[in-house]
Amino acid sequence: MPLNPKIAQILEMVARANRPPYHTLTPQQARAAYAMSAPILDIAPLPMHAVEDLRIPTRDGEAIGVRVYHPVEPSWAQPSPALLYFHGGGFTVGSVSTHDALCRKLAHDAGCAVVSVDYRLAPEHKFPVAVNDAFDALQWLAREAGTFGIDAARLAIGGDSAGGTLAIVCAVLARDADIDLKLQLLIYPGTSAWQKSASHARLAEGYLLSGETIQWFFAQYLRDDRDRDDWRFAPLDAARGVPDFKGVAPAWIAAADHDPLYDEDVAFAAKLEEAGVPVTLMRYQGMIHEFFKMSGFVPEVAAAHEDAVRALREAFE
Repeated sequence: MPLNPKIAQILEMVARANRPPYHTLTPQQARAAYAMSAPILDIAPLPMHAVEDLRIPTRDGEAIGVRVYHPVEPSWAQPSPALLYFHGGGFTVGSVSTHDALCRKLAHDAGCAVVSVDYRLAPEHKFPVAVNDAFDALQWLAREAGTFGIDAARLAIGGDSAGGTLAIVCAVLARDADIDLKLQLLIYPGTSAWQKSASHARLAEGYLLSGETIQWFFAQYLRDDRDRDDWRFAPLDAARGVPDFKGVAPAWIAAADHDPLYDEDVAFAAKLEEAGVPVTLMRYQGMIHEFFKMSGFVPEVAAAHEDAVRALREAFE
């Protein structure tokens, strides 16, 4: 399918801007560039009843930030369902602030609380720190939900890109820890250690997320190439510690057909289905990686948001 015309226009603007790609920058420069560009194509942040920024403990004695979005006044008599969300950014860039508008949109339209996690980033914090932070945040939310007017019996987990990877891992760990999750909301998640698929070859350059940038992100995050074999990094094709996915939470997966990750997302959906996990795979035509954060410029993204919201509502019901 051809590119969506608005997406094509974005790629033309990016090419004309001729800004240095992330893989030519330091991690700190890349974070600043991503933070500056993140709101440009997004919708304006929707109002919330309340937004709380908190610090929560991790297993190594440090603390990480979480941002809790309440679209309506919390009720301890009728607690709200909640989505625990992990932002994308190759484990190296991004934050709760870069994904603020998206989290507000999901909270507002799905009528649920959203808890967005500021897990620690690479290269200062190498694999598996982000994984540990993510699961520590889930355990904290399952334990403390009632404090925030959140129903611990109606929790979902989700994320985009690298955040989707963290959500997949947490879904397995949650199953093994008897934490009941209603849904995995996976937005073009990274699932593969080796970029050998047809979509990676076809879309390695010119579609926002380049092959060189993917490998640069991996170089920041991984301690060495042996980490590529760990299932917590590559749940699709890892060679070490691969779990049985049977019994994990149902999954809703958004795949963009002009995203290098497209083939691995489709393959991961099949892997879950083979394990008996209910899966809804949404294939978005004409879209690229990061399109969920382009709804301020690309009208068709609204339909994808509606699909994600519908999945959350149905899971919570």
